[in-house]
Amino acid sequence: MRMTNISKVLGRMREIEAMINPAPPREEPAARFEDVLEETLDDPYAEDGGFAPLEDIVVPESVAERLAMWEPDLQELSGKYGVDPDLARAVMRMESGGNPNALSSAGAIGLMQLMPGTAKGLGVNPKDPKRNLEGGIKYLAQLADKYDGDYVKTLAAYNAGSGRVDSYGGVPPFPETERYVKNVLALYRKYSRGD
Repeated sequence: MRMTNISKVLGRMREIEAMINPAPPREEPAARFEDVLEETLDDPYAEDGGFAPLEDIVVPESVAERLAMWEPDLQELSGKYGVDPDLARAVMRMESGGNPNALSSAGAIGLMQLMPGTAKGLGVNPKDPKRNLEGGIKYLAQLADKYDGDYVKTLAAYNAGSGRVDSYGGVPPFPETERYVKNVLALYRKYSRGD
């Protein structure tokens, strides 16, 4: 048997073996946070009119004034996505206190503290306060739909990720997430009563 025939047979054997036992997909190296943030913040949404730079927005000192500043947008977007405005307000209050300049140590941005990857997936620019608010409300709507209106699971997923909520079958046993859900629900009840 000539060598070229052996090579062909061996090549075909490798093809068949790959179909039977496919190699796991190669994982791309994890992107550096700085690169993802830079890419996300390059204002890919300027074609929709851009936004006022944050330094041009006068941010009130009190939380109540900051929340009131965003109330018209919150009402409009809550209606658009079918989210209870009291829930959206409670999340915004807990996440940023209505401060569009809020930035967490983990890299979450703005009013609704969106991670750059989440914001990109939602199609919003997290540096634009109204778009950030829209992204957070849209995300709440998606989570509430996924969890059939169960606000406990919805809020746990907003804080810790839906993968963790799914794997634990509810609120993951993380003190931060447990506190988050408890505090947001307390704010929600307060806003629902009109306090």
